[in-house]
Amino acid sequence: MQYRKIPKTGDQISAIGYGCMRLPSRMGRIDEKKAEAQIRYAIEQGVNYFDTAYPYHSGSSESFLGKIFSDTSLRNRVKIATKLPPWSIKSRADMDRILQSQLQKLQLKTIDYYLVHGIMSQAVWDRLKELGVIEFLETSREQGLIKNIGFSAHCDLQTFKNIVDDYDWAMCQIQYNYLDEYNQAGTEGLKYAADRDIAVFVMEPLRGGNLAGKVPVAVQREWDKASITRSPAEWALRWIWNHPEVTCILSGMNNDEHIKENINTARETLPSSMSQADIELVERVRDIYKSLTKVPCTGCAYCLPCPAGVNIPQCFTHYNNKYLFGHLDSMIMYHTQLGDVMSDKAAKASLCINCGKCEKHCPQHIEIRKELKNVTSELDGLLAKPLAWMIKRVLKA
Repeated sequence: MQYRKIPKTGDQISAIGYGCMRLPSRMGRIDEKKAEAQIRYAIEQGVNYFDTAYPYHSGSSESFLGKIFSDTSLRNRVKIATKLPPWSIKSRADMDRILQSQLQKLQLKTIDYYLVHGIMSQAVWDRLKELGVIEFLETSREQGLIKNIGFSAHCDLQTFKNIVDDYDWAMCQIQYNYLDEYNQAGTEGLKYAADRDIAVFVMEPLRGGNLAGKVPVAVQREWDKASITRSPAEWALRWIWNHPEVTCILSGMNNDEHIKENINTARETLPSSMSQADIELVERVRDIYKSLTKVPCTGCAYCLPCPAGVNIPQCFTHYNNKYLFGHLDSMIMYHTQLGDVMSDKAAKASLCINCGKCEKHCPQHIEIRKELKNVTSELDGLLAKPLAWMIKRVLKA
């Protein structure tokens, strides 16, 4: 296994980390026997970073890991990360309460890496600061409850930079893949954090598995032209690891063959090792995906802030994903990220007041108001309310 060093802690972290949001399930619950076998296999192969969070598997992911790592022979070989959920925080007392709950579920005295989870906007981050999140994190570290401090984010580039500059973070976690090169933090954010010695962990390297397995026919034709046969997943992972700024890719692994493939790819792929031909191949695939998208939004965020609070780039991301990858997944992510579940306020397309301010600033000259109506029609219809209710129940578990 290859390992990459976290500059501010000195920890050597496996190039691939184990994301515990998509553990194998059976009858709606974690298949503990299968999940434990997969985790033990990954550790034997050198994986030493396990990432969970308060809401994963309806709140049971942390408890399951607590059972696994009560075996000290395993616990001493890994680093465990979990996260503070901003959407559940109404006061400083909530922060302490949730951390104590997580320590109990994980059966730990100290959490190796503790992150502020999924910061969606500047407003969310500002509210957390007002509630004392930085003082909470530092006090918890002084008390020995957590060792290292980080954050994960799904926000725009400027907000990401602001958060990076607000604290001496050990690490951060961003969504990054060859389709998100200019979305959210993107490549510029990746380099911005790395230049400040902040280790960058990558989530959603396969867009929730959508860049692997069954891909559009035109995309597969392009992969088939390569001089060496690789799966779509391997191409996607290699593209990310090719960036020397990336410390670790987090993969939500729950299939035995996928786990083996991902680990083998992690062993083989060095930073800056892709040939120019390989890079150009990935770029052609990216262009095909983009040609299949409905709205040519680059995620530049010049249209923001919206007077009505609509997160226009994210609305278009989920709308495009519906046509690329499937309807239900896109609806779930749309309501999870843009409803009032992970943030204090909704940011859905239906909030548009038709003012047109956004269109004056769009470098792509997108008819934003028209497209937002399409988003509302297709992602915020009859299923929206029951779906949003279900998501809230899962995340608030």
